[in-house]
Amino acid sequence: MTETPPKDPDHGNEQETAPYRPQPKSPREAIQPEPGPQPPVRSRHVRNPFVIVINAILTLAVLGVIGVGGLLYWGKGEFDAPGPLAEEKTVLISSGSGLQSIADRLEREGVISDSLVFWGGVQIYKNAGKLKAGEYAFEPGSTMRQVMNDLVSGKAVYHTLTIPEGWTSAQIIERVREHPVLTGTIDEIPPEGAMLPETYTFTRGMSRREIVDDMIEAQTKALAEIWERRTDGLPVETPEELVILASVVEKETARADERPRVAGVFVNRLRRGMRLQSDPTILYGLHGGKAWTSDRSALTRSDMDKPNPYNTYQIDGLPPGPIGSPGRASMEAVANPSRTKDLYFVADGTGGHVFAETYEQHQRNVAKWRKIERERRAEQQQNEQAQPSGNGSAN
Repeated sequence: MTETPPKDPDHGNEQETAPYRPQPKSPREAIQPEPGPQPPVRSRHVRNPFVIVINAILTLAVLGVIGVGGLLYWGKGEFDAPGPLAEEKTVLISSGSGLQSIADRLEREGVISDSLVFWGGVQIYKNAGKLKAGEYAFEPGSTMRQVMNDLVSGKAVYHTLTIPEGWTSAQIIERVREHPVLTGTIDEIPPEGAMLPETYTFTRGMSRREIVDDMIEAQTKALAEIWERRTDGLPVETPEELVILASVVEKETARADERPRVAGVFVNRLRRGMRLQSDPTILYGLHGGKAWTSDRSALTRSDMDKPNPYNTYQIDGLPPGPIGSPGRASMEAVANPSRTKDLYFVADGTGGHVFAETYEQHQRNVAKWRKIERERRAEQQQNEQAQPSGNGSAN
């Protein structure tokens, strides 16, 4: 029996274990170019019409944002740029005007250069409903932002109305009627002493009725405060009586430093049961609200003798009502009068008065005053005689 030797694993079957060797190319194949890589296959989702539309929308949105941003940047520059005004200009914004009408009015008046930019700026700052009516004075070169801020803050032009102390209600109402800025009419005249003489400020468009109501309200408030601070034991029992006596003090002296002392004289006389004997009360009783005109300022002996409910030479105590509108200082003087023993006073020839505790002292003071009056009349007559007649002609 013959044995077959085992195969060597490192030998035999060379064809299975030999490495791969590429076959050499023929000369013709060698000169042929190598084929390039195949292009990638496009996804069918990219070619979808919906994707194309979305891409277009996104592109337009980006361009729109850029455009809006540029427009806002330009608009802000215009909104903050100096305006076209070369000098101060006053413009009246009527009550009830909308933003567009305000913008158009400002452009017509030359305050702003572009009503559309102003409209947009006000909208962006959320001030469309905050613009206030009124009369506005715009400075030269005012920017649209400054104009907007003025209209929002109500920085309007203010007018004034001054009521002198001591005026009657009729005189006050006449001045109110004559003011060219106030609107509306007012027919009734408030009671004497119901309005406080002061300087009042207001904007164009305010009515005459409103300004009179403000005067009445101011008087009511001032009188309440003064009455609360009054001195104890005054011979006036109500705030209304305080106004009556204050109106007499107001007409007796124009000097603020004298008012408490004049008030003290009247308070002392009331406490003693003496009559006030005030000349201005007689004039008011005779002529009412027209008593203080230039042709009715003089008082004669016959005037003093005429029956008159306001004649404090004939009646006891206070007159039946105020003889004018006392100011705050006169009411304060009556509420806190000087503590003296004075019972009399008379003019001293310098715009003030000289005071006396006794009738004898008062008579001497009256004699001095009458001497001053005589000297003044004589001087006036001399001046009138020295003046040329005016009938000659100049060469």
